[in-house]
Amino acid sequence: MTHQAPAALSTAFQEQVFTRKPTSLYRDAWNRLLKNRGSVGGMIVVVMFAVVALFAPLIAPHNALTIYPNNSYRPPFWVQTSDPTTSGKLEFPLGTDGLGRDVLSRAIYGTRTSLVVGFVPMLLIVFIGTTIGMIAGFFGGRVDNLLMRFTDIIYAFPDLLFFIIMITALRETWIGKLLDGLFLLFVAISIINWTGVARLVRGQVLSVKEKEFVEAARSIGATGGRIMLRHLLPNSLAPIIVTSAFRVPQAILLEAILGYIGVGVRPATDPKSYFLTSWGNMLLEGRDAILTQPWLLITPAILIALILLAFTFIGDGLRDALDPMMKGKV
Repeated sequence: MTHQAPAALSTAFQEQVFTRKPTSLYRDAWNRLLKNRGSVGGMIVVVMFAVVALFAPLIAPHNALTIYPNNSYRPPFWVQTSDPTTSGKLEFPLGTDGLGRDVLSRAIYGTRTSLVVGFVPMLLIVFIGTTIGMIAGFFGGRVDNLLMRFTDIIYAFPDLLFFIIMITALRETWIGKLLDGLFLLFVAISIINWTGVARLVRGQVLSVKEKEFVEAARSIGATGGRIMLRHLLPNSLAPIIVTSAFRVPQAILLEAILGYIGVGVRPATDPKSYFLTSWGNMLLEGRDAILTQPWLLITPAILIALILLAFTFIGDGLRDALDPMMKGKV
């Protein structure tokens, strides 16, 4: 019995090792990402913001457009003075703006706009950039030269100036009024910001298209489209995923900047609208009331900083997790 136990134990160990299911590259990357505390914290923050955006009508104490007379520029509830008209109220936890609207409710509803502005242009940018970069890298020659020179021309445009001119010129047209200006903002961001993704994907395709598995696909008669979709794109996903994570905070920050200078999302007038306000609009309102009601500016600034920091941590974690050289170091 004493001699059979180690043999039985060894056999059980071998069965466990050889029957274990193989893991994919992205499963390993996901496991490494979960070991990154900063990325996990960032994902938790983003999920919290997403829940707030989704259930804003249930979480917000008031509608973002509801005006409460005789409550203009009321301070947060913890500010108490001898004058009841200038003291904070628990009804308005973070105070009110110049029209008497609840700051906390506007910040909660603004989460919807910021997340949509972050994710929708990111998807458009990645789609346009990946398509152009994939075609340029795969076909090469004149096609590559033509597409890359076109990319250089778009890249040469000063992006912020382009956004301001385009939004200002089309703001009062029908396209500028779609979704309270969000559609125009999506288009403006997508037109100019895909160049970095295109260059990244082109470089990745150039390094992969001469590999043996691509040559094998060509030898059995696979079409160019099939090779790009089934072989080149999956092997280029890692840098695309990483750059996508960094594109989201860039778009959110851009909306805040445009809103701060007065050319961002149009102020909503319908209380039943899904996008009632934005953090950029709140920054604009807070700029003019920085001395009277500083929390009108501080609140969206803190929220923007939190979500930018969260996505930055997620992007850093994805970059490390998807890098094979970082295996075992995260």
